[in-house]
Amino acid sequence: MLLSVLLSVHYRHHLANKLWARRFFLLTNVFSFSFSQRNYLDTMLSCYLSLVISLMISFRDVRVSASGSICTDSPVFTPSALVVKYGDPANVTCVVCQKDCSDNASGLEHAVGNVTQNGTTMFWTVDRLIEWELSLQCYYNNDASDQCTSILNPTLYQLPESVSISFVNHTEMMFENQQYTLQCSVQNVAPVEKLNVTFYRGNTALRHLQSRSEQKKPVNETFTLNITPSRKDDGAQYWCEAKLELGPAGPQSPPVVTSEKFSAPPVYYGPELNEPRNPDVITVKEGDTLHLNCSSVGNPSPSYTWTRPKNSSSSYTGSVLTISSVGFEHEGQYICTVSNTVGNVTKEFNVDVQASIPNSAAFPWIWIIVGVFVAVLFVLICVLCCLFYKQNRKGSYNLKDVLRFPMRTALPLQNCENI
Repeated sequence: MLLSVLLSVHYRHHLANKLWARRFFLLTNVFSFSFSQRNYLDTMLSCYLSLVISLMISFRDVRVSASGSICTDSPVFTPSALVVKYGDPANVTCVVCQKDCSDNASGLEHAVGNVTQNGTTMFWTVDRLIEWELSLQCYYNNDASDQCTSILNPTLYQLPESVSISFVNHTEMMFENQQYTLQCSVQNVAPVEKLNVTFYRGNTALRHLQSRSEQKKPVNETFTLNITPSRKDDGAQYWCEAKLELGPAGPQSPPVVTSEKFSAPPVYYGPELNEPRNPDVITVKEGDTLHLNCSSVGNPSPSYTWTRPKNSSSSYTGSVLTISSVGFEHEGQYICTVSNTVGNVTKEFNVDVQASIPNSAAFPWIWIIVGVFVAVLFVLICVLCCLFYKQNRKGSYNLKDVLRFPMRTALPLQNCENI
């Protein structure tokens, strides 16, 4: 039965090839004789061999373009590739042969549209193309009774009705360094094998994906992309783009449909300190101002809790602890705990308070030092003055007698020590 079916298909499509048909019948008769004369195993082997030979014969005669060894002058379609939008008109021309073949049987097989012929040229037109799996076959029979055929398969395309993007099974907050899946859904598009989808974050292309389906009719297709957001992606906008890459025969600008942009959920991450976690010992003098900085970043905004030395009973909840006048009761270890809904972190401060000299005690000592300095300076001046007069004035006199002498009267000099 299978051999009969193959024979009928072969005969219907390639009736002109009589030589191969005769060879096929001879092979069939030979294997029929084998069936009647030999055992079952030989018969099955003969059937399988017959099936292979028949398939080879069929594949030999099914041609997209005519075989060069038999048909040197194949039919030519213009354009060689046809891309049409669903529902648009279309037309194509087929030149059956370049040489004179008007006396040979020729034609253009078509499922839709109209064909007119002018000599060896065929004109196919259709007002509204809606056939998704259309095939046009232009053929003629050459002088050797071989059928020369060229086949044109027009590409019918349809833009997506809609394109949308979303997260798969996720609508709430996201956490840094965890994986999430984006989904781009393209509705009612054809041919899907020509479809390319690009995922975007803002203006940055994340990845290009292409469908592996060979379906010609409109289908719905879904593309997914795994992402691992960071804190800089908080509030980022995601979107996707569907593009039909139809090749040189298609529109010069490939048809594109984009989804709406949507803002991703907040990206949460634990607190991180702006400064080192364990700084060196902080030395401060009694009475000075103390600043302990525990500022950090995090989403959601972190809260602060301070653990202070036992002698210090006051509490504080800010990121920077300030003590305007430090006393010995403020000496010790301070622990800052920063926390939010994602996690927490701690920072330790060790404070050493040193005594300072009071201003009231230091004030008299300054004047004592100044007084001693002035006294030493005065004595030094007197000694220098005495030595000067001793070297330049001879004799001695009593200073109290100076007023009794008339002007310009020389006085007798006495010991300088009596002055």
